[in-house]
Amino acid sequence: MPTTPYKVLILCTGNSARSILGEYLLRAKGRGRFEVHSAGSHPTGRVNPLAVRTLREKYGLDASAARSKSWDEFKSVKFDLVITVCDNAKEACPVWPGQPVIAHWGSPDPAGATGTEEEKFRCFVDVASQIARRVDRFCAFPDEELRDLAAVRAVGDQFKLANEKEMKR
Repeated sequence: MPTTPYKVLILCTGNSARSILGEYLLRAKGRGRFEVHSAGSHPTGRVNPLAVRTLREKYGLDASAARSKSWDEFKSVKFDLVITVCDNAKEACPVWPGQPVIAHWGSPDPAGATGTEEEKFRCFVDVASQIARRVDRFCAFPDEELRDLAAVRAVGDQFKLANEKEMKR
Protein backbone atom coordinates (compact mmCIF):
# COMPACT_ATOMS: atom_id res chain seq x y z
CA MET A 1 0.00 0.00 0.00
CA PRO A 2 1.30 3.51 -0.75
CA THR A 3 2.47 5.59 2.20
CA THR A 4 -0.28 8.11 1.46
CA PRO A 5 -3.51 7.30 -0.37
CA TYR A 6 -3.93 8.35 -3.98
CA LYS A 7 -6.23 11.38 -4.14
CA VAL A 8 -9.14 10.76 -6.51
CA LEU A 9 -11.95 13.05 -7.64
CA ILE A 10 -14.97 11.60 -9.45
CA LEU A 11 -16.88 14.15 -11.51
CA CYS A 12 -20.32 14.32 -13.03
CA THR A 13 -22.67 17.13 -13.92
CA GLY A 14 -25.13 17.04 -11.01
CA ASN A 15 -23.15 15.04 -8.41
CA SER A 16 -26.37 13.30 -7.45
CA ALA A 17 -26.02 9.76 -8.82
CA ARG A 18 -23.07 8.36 -10.87
CA SER A 19 -20.31 10.30 -9.14
CA ILE A 20 -21.79 9.47 -5.72
CA LEU A 21 -21.93 5.78 -6.66
CA GLY A 22 -18.32 5.94 -7.85
CA GLU A 23 -17.12 7.78 -4.75
CA TYR A 24 -18.59 5.31 -2.29
CA LEU A 25 -17.71 2.20 -4.30
CA LEU A 26 -14.07 3.22 -4.81
CA ARG A 27 -13.69 4.30 -1.20
CA ALA A 28 -15.03 0.94 0.05
CA LYS A 29 -13.35 -1.34 -2.48
CA GLY A 30 -10.06 0.57 -2.34
CA ARG A 31 -9.71 -0.22 1.36
CA GLY A 32 -7.72 2.87 2.25
CA ARG A 33 -5.61 3.04 -0.93
CA PHE A 34 -7.61 6.00 -2.22
CA GLU A 35 -8.84 9.24 -0.71
CA VAL A 36 -12.00 9.66 -2.78
CA HIS A 37 -14.21 12.69 -3.33
CA SER A 38 -16.97 13.48 -5.81
CA ALA A 39 -18.31 16.72 -7.22
CA GLY A 40 -20.31 18.19 -10.06
CA SER A 41 -19.97 20.94 -12.63
CA HIS A 42 -23.57 21.99 -11.89
CA PRO A 43 -24.49 20.21 -8.66
CA THR A 44 -28.18 19.56 -8.02
CA GLY A 45 -27.78 20.26 -4.33
CA ARG A 46 -29.24 16.87 -3.38
CA VAL A 47 -28.18 13.27 -3.69
CA ASN A 48 -30.69 11.08 -5.49
CA PRO A 49 -32.32 8.79 -2.89
CA LEU A 50 -32.09 5.88 -5.33
CA ALA A 51 -28.28 6.20 -5.35
CA VAL A 52 -28.27 5.98 -1.55
CA ARG A 53 -30.68 3.03 -1.68
CA THR A 54 -28.57 1.22 -4.29
CA LEU A 55 -25.41 1.58 -2.24
CA ARG A 56 -27.18 0.41 0.91
CA GLU A 57 -29.15 -2.52 -0.52
CA LYS A 58 -26.73 -3.85 -3.13
CA TYR A 59 -23.34 -3.06 -1.55
CA GLY A 60 -24.05 -2.65 2.18
CA LEU A 61 -22.67 0.91 2.14
CA ASP A 62 -24.06 3.79 4.14
CA ALA A 63 -24.16 6.88 1.93
CA SER A 64 -26.59 8.82 4.10
CA ALA A 65 -23.92 11.50 4.65
CA ALA A 66 -23.33 12.02 0.91
CA ARG A 67 -23.91 15.50 -0.40
CA SER A 68 -24.05 17.09 -3.82
CA LYS A 69 -21.26 19.67 -4.16
CA SER A 70 -19.50 21.80 -6.73
CA TRP A 71 -16.08 20.98 -8.10
CA ASP A 72 -15.18 24.54 -7.05
CA GLU A 73 -14.74 23.16 -3.51
CA PHE A 74 -11.72 21.25 -4.77
CA LYS A 75 -10.12 23.78 -7.13
CA SER A 76 -6.95 24.08 -5.04
CA VAL A 77 -6.61 20.36 -4.19
CA LYS A 78 -3.86 18.41 -5.97
CA PHE A 79 -5.43 15.16 -7.12
CA ASP A 80 -3.54 12.20 -8.52
CA LEU A 81 -6.52 11.15 -10.59
CA VAL A 82 -9.71 12.78 -11.86
CA ILE A 83 -12.37 10.44 -13.27
CA THR A 84 -15.33 11.78 -15.22
CA VAL A 85 -18.40 9.54 -15.30
CA CYS A 86 -20.53 11.56 -17.71
CA ASP A 87 -19.81 13.10 -21.10
CA ASN A 88 -20.82 16.63 -20.01
CA ALA A 89 -18.32 16.63 -17.15
CA LYS A 90 -15.67 15.23 -19.49
CA GLU A 91 -16.15 18.12 -21.91
CA ALA A 92 -16.29 20.80 -19.19
CA CYS A 93 -13.54 19.38 -16.98
CA PRO A 94 -11.34 22.24 -15.73
CA VAL A 95 -7.58 22.21 -15.48
CA TRP A 96 -6.54 20.80 -12.11
CA PRO A 97 -3.40 21.74 -10.16
CA GLY A 98 -0.56 19.26 -10.31
CA GLN A 99 -1.62 17.80 -13.66
CA PRO A 100 -3.51 14.73 -12.44
CA VAL A 101 -4.27 11.82 -14.74
CA ILE A 102 -7.70 12.41 -16.28
CA ALA A 103 -9.81 9.38 -17.20
CA HIS A 104 -13.34 8.96 -18.52
CA TRP A 105 -15.56 6.13 -17.30
CA GLY A 106 -18.81 7.16 -18.98
CA SER A 107 -22.07 5.61 -17.79
CA PRO A 108 -25.71 6.33 -18.63
CA ASP A 109 -27.50 8.71 -16.25
CA PRO A 110 -29.80 6.68 -14.00
CA ALA A 111 -31.33 9.89 -12.66
CA GLY A 112 -33.00 10.32 -16.06
CA ALA A 113 -34.71 6.93 -15.90
CA THR A 114 -38.48 6.82 -16.24
CA GLY A 115 -41.07 4.30 -15.10
CA THR A 116 -42.06 2.98 -11.73
CA GLU A 117 -39.87 3.47 -8.68
CA GLU A 118 -38.66 -0.14 -9.01
CA GLU A 119 -37.85 0.31 -12.72
CA LYS A 120 -35.84 3.42 -11.87
CA PHE A 121 -34.11 1.52 -9.06
CA ARG A 122 -33.11 -1.22 -11.52
CA CYS A 123 -31.48 1.46 -13.71
CA PHE A 124 -29.48 2.66 -10.71
CA VAL A 125 -28.44 -0.91 -9.91
CA ASP A 126 -27.33 -1.47 -13.53
CA VAL A 127 -25.22 1.69 -13.59
CA ALA A 128 -23.78 0.94 -10.15
CA SER A 129 -22.82 -2.55 -11.38
CA GLN A 130 -21.01 -1.03 -14.36
CA ILE A 131 -19.13 1.41 -12.13
CA ALA A 132 -18.37 -1.35 -9.60
CA ARG A 133 -16.80 -3.52 -12.33
CA ARG A 134 -14.55 -0.63 -13.34
CA VAL A 135 -13.64 0.02 -9.71
CA ASP A 136 -12.84 -3.67 -9.20
CA ARG A 137 -10.53 -3.70 -12.22
CA PHE A 138 -8.86 -0.49 -11.12
CA CYS A 139 -8.36 -1.74 -7.56
CA ALA A 140 -6.82 -4.95 -8.89
CA PHE A 141 -3.79 -3.04 -10.17
CA PRO A 142 -0.82 -3.34 -7.79
CA ASP A 143 0.68 -0.12 -6.49
CA GLU A 144 3.73 -0.51 -8.74
CA GLU A 145 1.43 -0.20 -11.76
CA LEU A 146 -0.59 2.64 -10.26
CA ARG A 147 2.38 4.89 -9.66
CA ASP A 148 1.84 6.66 -12.97
CA LEU A 149 -1.91 5.98 -12.77
CA ALA A 150 -2.06 5.37 -16.51
CA ALA A 151 -3.75 2.05 -15.74
CA VAL A 152 -6.99 3.85 -14.96
CA ARG A 153 -7.25 4.99 -18.58
CA ALA A 154 -6.96 1.38 -19.71
CA VAL A 155 -9.91 0.41 -17.48
CA GLY A 156 -12.11 3.03 -19.14
CA ASP A 157 -10.91 2.03 -22.62
CA GLN A 158 -11.60 -1.66 -21.95
CA PHE A 159 -15.20 -0.90 -21.02
CA LYS A 160 -15.66 1.42 -23.97
CA LEU A 161 -14.52 -1.32 -26.36
CA ALA A 162 -16.69 -3.94 -24.63
CA ASN A 163 -19.73 -1.64 -24.80
CA GLU A 164 -19.13 -0.92 -28.49
CA LYS A 165 -18.92 -4.66 -29.27
CA GLU A 166 -22.11 -5.30 -27.30
CA MET A 167 -23.96 -2.49 -29.13
CA LYS A 168 -23.06 -4.08 -32.50
CA ARG A 169 -24.71 -7.39 -31.55
